[in-house]
Amino acid sequence: MKKYLTLGLLTLPFLALAQSNTTNELDKKYEGLSLYFYKNTLKMFNQNDDKDFDELVKDIEKMKFLMIDKAKSAFAAADYKKLLSDYQGEKYEEMMTSRYKGKSLDVYIKQGDGQVKGTVILVNDSSSLYVLDILGRVALDKASALFKTLDESTDIGKKIKDFTSSDDKSEDKKKKRKEHGVKID
Repeated sequence: MKKYLTLGLLTLPFLALAQSNTTNELDKKYEGLSLYFYKNTLKMFNQNDDKDFDELVKDIEKMKFLMIDKAKSAFAAADYKKLLSDYQGEKYEEMMTSRYKGKSLDVYIKQGDGQVKGTVILVNDSSSLYVLDILGRVALDKASALFKTLDESTDIGKKIKDFTSSDDKSEDKKKKRKEHGVKID
């Protein structure tokens, strides 16, 4: 019995460090692109040794990026409202909401012990939903710099562009996506 109790206590910190359940369920339910980044991976994107970027990612332990094609996945406005509600149900607090050129940006944070433990950034437009689920924190005023760096990274940008420009799931497209490490549901 002591072994199980000790094992349970040892795994609690790791369970607390998991991505949000809401993001994981979203990934399972809807077809889309899923990418994972860890602290070392993010540092590799900084090929120009930009000190601002290093500062931006210093408090990120792990990050999950989802991109969902709303038309292909039948993701509707009601689904987005439920998604926001589900994050709030996980004790994420709304920090910022804005709209720009037909896109809405929602930022949620989860705190523990007086510190930000998790950040979720959602970008929603008429055709796509982008979710950045961050274990750790990122300066909110610099979140767009993180998106820009991911987009400008040769490998990641190519995966995103390939995914967004794809209109069908032909065997050729599936093969290309698999070669690039893109998850296909």
